[in-house]
Amino acid sequence: MIAKTAASGALNLLPEVLAFSTSLALDKQLLREDLAGSLAHLTMLSRQKIIAVEDAAAIREQLIDFWNQNAAGTLQLPPEEDVHMAIEVLLTSKLGTTAGVLHTARSRNDQVALDLRLHVREQCLDILSLLSRLISLLADQAEQGMDLLLPAYTHRQRAQPISLAYLLCGYGAMFARDVEAFAFALNQADILALGVGAIGGTSLPIDRETTQKLLAFRRITRNGLDTVGDRDFALDFSYATTRMLLHVSRLSTDFIDFSSSEFGFVRLDGNIACGSSMMPQKRNPDVFELMRGKSGRSVGNLMGLLATVKGLPAGYNRDLQEDRAALLETGPLARSVLSMMELSLQHVSFVRERCLAAVESDYTQATDLAEALVKKGLPFRTAYQAVGTLVRKCQELMLPLAKVTLDMAREVHTEFDQTVLLAANPAGSVAHKANQGGTGPASVKQQIALLRQDAQTAEALSTSVPRLDTLFLHLKEAAL
Repeated sequence: MIAKTAASGALNLLPEVLAFSTSLALDKQLLREDLAGSLAHLTMLSRQKIIAVEDAAAIREQLIDFWNQNAAGTLQLPPEEDVHMAIEVLLTSKLGTTAGVLHTARSRNDQVALDLRLHVREQCLDILSLLSRLISLLADQAEQGMDLLLPAYTHRQRAQPISLAYLLCGYGAMFARDVEAFAFALNQADILALGVGAIGGTSLPIDRETTQKLLAFRRITRNGLDTVGDRDFALDFSYATTRMLLHVSRLSTDFIDFSSSEFGFVRLDGNIACGSSMMPQKRNPDVFELMRGKSGRSVGNLMGLLATVKGLPAGYNRDLQEDRAALLETGPLARSVLSMMELSLQHVSFVRERCLAAVESDYTQATDLAEALVKKGLPFRTAYQAVGTLVRKCQELMLPLAKVTLDMAREVHTEFDQTVLLAANPAGSVAHKANQGGTGPASVKQQIALLRQDAQTAEALSTSVPRLDTLFLHLKEAAL
């Protein structure tokens, strides 16, 4: 049963309506954010002499006690409409009417907006730290994979030879873009919403800059009407998470395929490979399949948020309560997947012989042969056609391109010579692409260096804003 309280204007509501409208089961996850926000608001009210210092001190003592009980797992919230009212009711049970001064110059509208921004900010910091670790791991593994060759794919057909280092740098480039996306989401969330009241501010002499400094926000929202109805920061965070998990999904698909018998490029350690309940020979890539599958939940959460805010008028509308399920799942989902990807990548190994055989037994060096002919003066399209003819002859004879004889090649075009045929060597194919972004060793080393810079950027961003625990410690000691 949900409590009926005068504070929430719910005394005459049917119990069925109260039960339908409650969000406590979800937004109790915002308890820490709400306590920190309340403590900052309380401090500002006291400093502005809007409430008595004695009342502020009594309330602060209780808020600190609630924080400690929550950390210990012993805090029992009453069955209220939401976490904000639950705290107020709990506070009232301890202090009586004194508790009522805490909500001075504050609405649940701007209180919710504050809590959600604090939540998103905290989640961004966590995810940026995990991205830093994942990108660093990819850079380390790339350094170790400079001389392991395997095919790159287009249309899931073997395309050109690459090194394992180049493949891992490709994944790293995806996650480096995610660092930029979360940096943007962090910046959008890092704006103080508290102080605009229900929609148009307050006639009381509050000081939003004090609250801003206490909660370490970079900026203050500019318009109350926009502030209470704004969920753009939540959309930015949800989009960044979804895009990142799509990158995880793509990487997972490669490892799922590479670990199959058909590819055989990768072995999964027994401590991450799952068996079958019926087939004793199976070593299944369940962990990568689950990571791929969980990306779908993130897509669904983003779509849900977009649908919720579509068509809403300006100001606050209760529809916005429906942001909780999608938004509050997003951060934990992202953290779980990133942590598992970091763990899993340390328990896979590439089978060097199988990877090299896939390159040597195919025709992935065809473009290199065509470019070698271009260096001799042939137009690229002429060279392309000549090599295409040579490849078809090799396919008829089931002969790898690297095994082509000079006589066979010259039957196709007289410009083929021994120097041109050297371009069919897979290692040379990889090494000779020296342009920026190419597979050549110098280029790949530069890409690895950039990944290390990206990891450092992500780590710096993850510590650019005080965490909730740190903020609360400071708020406990702040002068009233």
